[in-house]
Amino acid sequence: MDTPDTDGHEIAVAPVTDEPVTAEAEAEQDEAEQDEADVEDAEGEAPEVDTDGAVESAVEAVEAVESADEAEPAVDRPAAAAEAVDADERVFTRARTPELPDDADISILDPEVKQELRGLPKGLADIVGRHLAAAGMLIDSEPELALEHARYARSKAARVAVVREAAGLTAYHAGEWAEALSELRAARRMSHGTGHVAVMADCERALGRPERAIELAREAQVALLPPDEAVELRIVAAGARRDMGQLEAAVVALQGDDLDAKRREPWSARLFYAYADNLAAAGRTEEAVKWFLNAAQADDDNETDAAERAFDLSPQD
Repeated sequence: MDTPDTDGHEIAVAPVTDEPVTAEAEAEQDEAEQDEADVEDAEGEAPEVDTDGAVESAVEAVEAVESADEAEPAVDRPAAAAEAVDADERVFTRARTPELPDDADISILDPEVKQELRGLPKGLADIVGRHLAAAGMLIDSEPELALEHARYARSKAARVAVVREAAGLTAYHAGEWAEALSELRAARRMSHGTGHVAVMADCERALGRPERAIELAREAQVALLPPDEAVELRIVAAGARRDMGQLEAAVVALQGDDLDAKRREPWSARLFYAYADNLAAAGRTEEAVKWFLNAAQADDDNETDAAERAFDLSPQD
């Protein structure tokens, strides 16, 4: 699924027990703790990882302009976590079964998705796969209905990482920010991957927590991020700076070797546009016009209004 335009918009302690802890029990405990953190809006502890690449350079440059944000304390409420997860599971269990479109077939899913679903019983894999296919088909035109399909798939296969990922991305498209964040966190824990960190950071922005979006950008293992997602993360981090009124820092956050008008990468138009937009917000109109024009030239698919923005900002005779 494609990520929409972003600009514009963990850990309780497990009780000690003499009984052996199974892998499944540990996974359930992790999920309960994280879901509680989202429901209660508790501050989470992020994994300690090294940063590298474009986002790290941008963050270091920004911190030359602004002081680092202070970390917020984590909250530990194991009892509330269990109660919150019980409520969450009841919601998914009682969700109505959405009617499947005739052409929603598991065969249209990506091979990686079908591979993960093979761990389910055959009949269940087909049901879950068809609802995931329906979610993918409807996500742009009917995001709320797509989310019903993704939630239903989640209710049937909550221990499959790709199902949680699909539920999270669909919730994001439907504007359900807290749900999207919870599902994507679960998917990242289960798959041990980098996850859709730019989408997660944008959810934090949408929930009115720009500081957390910036923290995610700091913590991301940039060396493992695909180039397009690394650029998206910088765009989101710049937007978070802007949300906080740090206009010059937002401009600096987007600077890097790939901010080159001569380059033509799939993400160049979005990067140039975001840079121009933040320049305009900072009152640097002449530079903004230049970069809006660069964005227009790089936008072969006419996905932005860069040319119009440049015209609107240009002096009129």
